[in-house]
Order: sequence, then structure tokens, then C-alpha cells
Amino acid sequence: MNFTKNDIHQIESKGLTVEQVKSQIEIFKTGVPYVNLSREATIDFGILKISDKDKARHIKKFKNCQDHLSILKFVPASGAATRMFKFLFHFINEFKPEIETINAYINRTKANELSIFLMGLEKLPFFEEVIHKAHEKVSNFNELNYDQQRLEFVKIMLDKDQLNFAYYPKGLLPFHRYREHVSTAFEEHLFEGALYASSNKIAAIHFTISEKHKHRFDEEFKYIEEDVERRTNTKFNITFSYQKESTDTISVTRDNALFRDQNGQLVFRPSGHGALINNLDKLKADVIFIKNIDNVVVKKFKDIVADHKMMLAGVLLEVQELTFDYLNTLENELPTENTLIEIAEFLSQRLNVFISDEFEKYSRNYQIEYLKNKLNRPIRVCGMVKNEGEPGGGPFWVKNESGNISLQIVESAQIDKKNKHQKAILKKAAYFNPVDLVCGIKNYQGKFFDLHKFVDHKTSFISEKTKSGKSLKALELPGLWNGAMSHWNTLFVEVPLKTFNPVKTVNDLLKSAHQIV
Repeated sequence: MNFTKNDIHQIESKGLTVEQVKSQIEIFKTGVPYVNLSREATIDFGILKISDKDKARHIKKFKNCQDHLSILKFVPASGAATRMFKFLFHFINEFKPEIETINAYINRTKANELSIFLMGLEKLPFFEEVIHKAHEKVSNFNELNYDQQRLEFVKIMLDKDQLNFAYYPKGLLPFHRYREHVSTAFEEHLFEGALYASSNKIAAIHFTISEKHKHRFDEEFKYIEEDVERRTNTKFNITFSYQKESTDTISVTRDNALFRDQNGQLVFRPSGHGALINNLDKLKADVIFIKNIDNVVVKKFKDIVADHKMMLAGVLLEVQELTFDYLNTLENELPTENTLIEIAEFLSQRLNVFISDEFEKYSRNYQIEYLKNKLNRPIRVCGMVKNEGEPGGGPFWVKNESGNISLQIVESAQIDKKNKHQKAILKKAAYFNPVDLVCGIKNYQGKFFDLHKFVDHKTSFISEKTKSGKSLKALELPGLWNGAMSHWNTLFVEVPLKTFNPVKTVNDLLKSAHQIV
């Protein structure tokens, strides 16, 4: 495939090389292999169910250590709110007010989401702001009929010249309406972070955002900082990072030819949240909590969320201590055969790590190196909720090319649904990944791991997108909590559904977790 001088300049200006782009194009041609599911993860077979007594013990362990640890909360927050309003854009584009009513449109198009939206309109956190804007724009707003008022309401929300909510980063969209004020998801993460991600009354929270919105996040923090710090008795260290252009990937046509825009330029796209392993790798803390920007709750539910976060952190600290003790034994002592078997059983039974059937036949020195390699990895403890039909990934046992089986979070796009056996395993899956992680990224010597060494680069995604009405194929890097953490040591722990309250569409803001009454 030949590139023009302009192509090469465009590639290099993004921090990429021609060879990297050619390698990406080769992936489109060869395809990305599906994962090979061995079976779904279940309670007592890959997922821990923790008793109330043990939950209290793990929370206590974390609280006892909290002020002696560096703690960070990592929040991927670069997503725009556009998809939240998808059905409303359809409504604006397809509704014909001159020949039908809104009810007729709902019946004609089976627009159930629109029906729910209109019934819950007054409960939306930004209702008063939109109504105020509507009266500014339309002097006789009160005289309009029902359909005209609703249409104006939606247009004012979404029009670029009005509130333009779809352009907002999701973290800055009004999420919750309290008696005194309306809060954003960004603000809710601060209140929540003060409960579990603080050490010595200082909470460090890192958001990955689009660089173009940095000033808006800064302004929001300045606006709320004093009030949030007073209410939580906590100081906040807020930092930001961006997804580097050098992690963008080339776009191709369905025939794997270079996709060009109307000006003949190559089209690159952000490579998904998997690129954020670069951002995570630059952060330094003993314990890192990871949670998506839209998964927040109103204040009355925050203690439930915080307790389960601290429980997961307590599990991490307990397992990490045992791991470090075993690694120091392997490093500094001449372990007995019984000790080596004990460590192998710990890996197998507590960390769900595949141990070779040939292990006991290895020489003593090789056994030691083998166990050190298996133990000396980043650790993640991931909350898992009962599957309630949410789209997204889940916990599975996966077999790799070498026949080794490991616990992984797998997206449905990675599974060959034409394969009856694989489809049957997917169908039996009873748990869902809510992106609720607590991570340990230091080794037993107190040094930080190079997280890039633990990525499975074969777990990329190829997805179909459109640009200017034309179809294209896009390449996404191994997901942050999928292939990018493939070679971490992993524990899955059941957490209640109450801890998972994402806002994927605007109607999710009408659910109880996002309402104060």
C-alpha cells in the first residue's frame, strides 16, 4: 500500500510511523481472532461471594491502612453525551408536526423511549434550565400547545445555538437535582471519592478527558471546590490527562482500502478506552480505583457504593500482602518442596491462575522462576453484578493458543456468535462487568510495573462506523479492562446491582438512583 508525501506527513504529525499504520491495515486484512471461551465464570468458580462478616473484615482492613497508602481514583471521562440523546435526534429529524401529533409519531415509530422521556420530563435534572431558556427564546411559550412545547423543549436541549447538551462531555452534563442545586457527574465523583479514595483527608482523582474540554472541567471545579471540600472535610487533588493522538488508528473501507475524507485526507479515529493504559501507566499510587464517569448515584446511596468499594480494596490488600510474602520467600530463601506446592495452590485457588500439569516435574530452580513469573504481576479486583440485560462485557474463563485458561473480562464483540458452543456459553453467563475495579500496580519491591508488558495485543476490536454517510471500519485497541489487563492477576467479586447505575441514555436519569425522592 503506497502513501503519498501528504499521507506520510499526516501520519508523522500524529506521532505515528508508516510501519505502525501498515501494521494496523494488516490487522484489518487478517481480522482479529475471536476469544475462545472455556466457560462462564460463576459463584465459587471464578467469582467470590463474600459474606457480611468477611465484608466487614475487608472494609476494616482497608480503613486501617487507608491513611498509610497513596490512593487514587481513575475516571475515564472523555466520552461525549451525544449517544444519550440519540432517540431525541431521531425525533427531531423524523417528527412531522404539520401532519401528526407526538402520540401519533410514538405509535408510528414505536418510540417507547420518547414516551418515557416525555412522561418524566419534570423530573429531569435540567428541566428548569431548559424551561427558562424556552421562555427566553419563545416569548409566548405558555401559549403553545402540548406538542409545540415538547418539540421546543427538545430543540433547546440539543440545538448547537441553544444549550447544546449533546456536545457536553458526559461528566459536565446536569445529572442530579437537589433542593439547593443541580450537580454534574464530575461533582458526584468528588463526593463519592471523599468516602473511599482519600488518604489523610486528601482525595486524589484523575479524569481522562478530551483536551478541548479541559477549561470547562477547570471552571466546574473552581465553581464547586469550596462547597465540596467544606461538605466532605476533604481536600481534592484533581488531575487530568488526554488520549494521545499517537494512539489513534487508521480507518479503512469495507474492502480494506484507505478511507479518505472529502479533502483526500486519511481518516484516523480514537482507538477506544484501551488507549488509556498509557494514561494509567503514568499514574503512581498504592491503590487505584477505576470507575466510569456516568456510574454515579445521588448522595443518599453513596454509603452503599463506598462500602463495596472499600470491601474490594480490602480484598486487594489481603491478596497483595500474601503475594508479596510469597515473592520474598522465593527471592530470599531456599523454599522447600512443600512451600513451593503451597505457593502453587495459592496461585491456583486464590488467584485463579493456571498452573501447568508438568509443574511438579520441573527442576527446583525452574519451579521458583515459574512461580515468580506467575506471582509478580499487577493485581486487579473487579466487582461483578448479576446480569440484567445491560450491553457490555462479562466474566469468563478463556483458553489461549497455548491451552492455558485464565479469568478475563470479555466483550460480546470478541465472541464468535456463529459458533454454537461459544454462543451457548455466552447465553449462560449470569454476571456482567460494571467497570468497578481496584488495582495494585506496584511489585513486591515497591516498584511500579510497566503496564504495557501485560497487554494482550491480539484482543483488538474491529468495528463499523460511518463518516459523512459512508461506512468505514475502525480499529480499537485492547480494552482497558479487557485485553489491556489480560495478563494481570485477577479476582472477580460479586457486588450488588445497587452499585451499578450508569447513564447510557437520558432516560436513565429518571431511575431511582438518580432521583432524590
